[in-house]
Amino acid sequence: MKEYSTQMEAGKKGIITPEMRIVAEKEYISPEKLCMLVAKGEICIPCNINHKSISPEGIGTKMRTKINVNLGISGDCNNYENEMKKVDIALKYGADAIMDLSNYGKTNTFRRQLIDKSTAMIGTVPMYDAIGYLEKDLLEIKAEDFLKVVKAHAEEGVDFMTIHAGINRRAVEAFRRDKRKMNIVSRGGSLLFAWMMMTGNENPFYEYYDDVLDILREYDCTISLGDALRPGCIDDSTDGGQIAELIELGALTERAWAKDVQVMVEGPGHMALNEIASNMKIQKRICHNAPFYVLGPIVTDIAPGYDHITSAIGGAVASMNGADFLCYVTPAEHLRLPDINDVKEGVIASRIAAHAGDIAKGIPHARDIDNAMAEARHAVDWEKMFDIAIDGDKAREYFESTPPSDRHTCSMCGKMCAVRTTNMILNGEEVKFCTEK
Repeated sequence: MKEYSTQMEAGKKGIITPEMRIVAEKEYISPEKLCMLVAKGEICIPCNINHKSISPEGIGTKMRTKINVNLGISGDCNNYENEMKKVDIALKYGADAIMDLSNYGKTNTFRRQLIDKSTAMIGTVPMYDAIGYLEKDLLEIKAEDFLKVVKAHAEEGVDFMTIHAGINRRAVEAFRRDKRKMNIVSRGGSLLFAWMMMTGNENPFYEYYDDVLDILREYDCTISLGDALRPGCIDDSTDGGQIAELIELGALTERAWAKDVQVMVEGPGHMALNEIASNMKIQKRICHNAPFYVLGPIVTDIAPGYDHITSAIGGAVASMNGADFLCYVTPAEHLRLPDINDVKEGVIASRIAAHAGDIAKGIPHARDIDNAMAEARHAVDWEKMFDIAIDGDKAREYFESTPPSDRHTCSMCGKMCAVRTTNMILNGEEVKFCTEK
């Protein structure tokens, strides 16, 4: 019989699990050090006991910054075959996690197929699925109904769940007192807020939090404490509602750890560039250095169609200052459900941000691939450059679209390529432009 129920319980007992050994090798850290950080809650390894195809990853202190891809159907776009193509793209370009945010109809068939197929971590937001799963309107749903959805997702093999337990009556009071331009922009948060206001009841995920934890512990499903009151525009960032909820999330983190449930804490949102570093530090302090999972942050509100860029800017700064997990944003953000190309653009932008952050915070061997690219460029080895690039296909396509007459250059500089010129001089060769060598 196994001596532990969750990775955290194993860590507290000093047991190095098979998943810890895999993560330790990936992250260039000793299994013993990793085990200690999992026990403290500074690293989580989201790995549901029923997700058999997973390749375990660590999120948190001393770990490479991970990235998540959101996908799933809606009432207006309900093509599951198309969503599975997005899964293929996400895995091809290096997503560490995929969240199924489907909110229409019976979603469990797709989710089971996703869990069977994916080597990446799988996350969900049970609140999104509640209405379709239960076939009840919001006002008809009871507290115990929400728990049924959590149980169903855990049984299916979901590795982490966003649970908006922090938007309790105290946090709502702070939100209503501190007027916002955008109010609540979290889908799950807005549904819970509406349910609380219509029923007069406390948030069921807060009121029955211990029951939620018991379900998650049984399957070693990590709780991702959702930020229902995250800012939806830069003017709303770091306000009373956001901070009030964050304080609740800090207390909920400790309650989860007491039950050996692994935790991530979710963060903003839209936020001016100069506020990001302080927000990362505030979160880490209030939430006891639990892994921090951020959406963006999106650093300006005026770039619809380009929010993969606004998000990547914020994500790089967030990662550099302690964020552990970036949720990708696509060019379709604020406009529509992303298509396959949007998913690709979002994954790559997020990977760039995460990698830039890892270099800045000194993650072991993060610079190795950049050094390899520098060597390939020095040697003007195009094939090696394409092989190293995050998106080698696109790099090759650009190069070949206007092929140079000399393969030792590109069509921008031609024979005036600085690398070519310097290499020739250092090799004792004469540089000529007007006559052929």
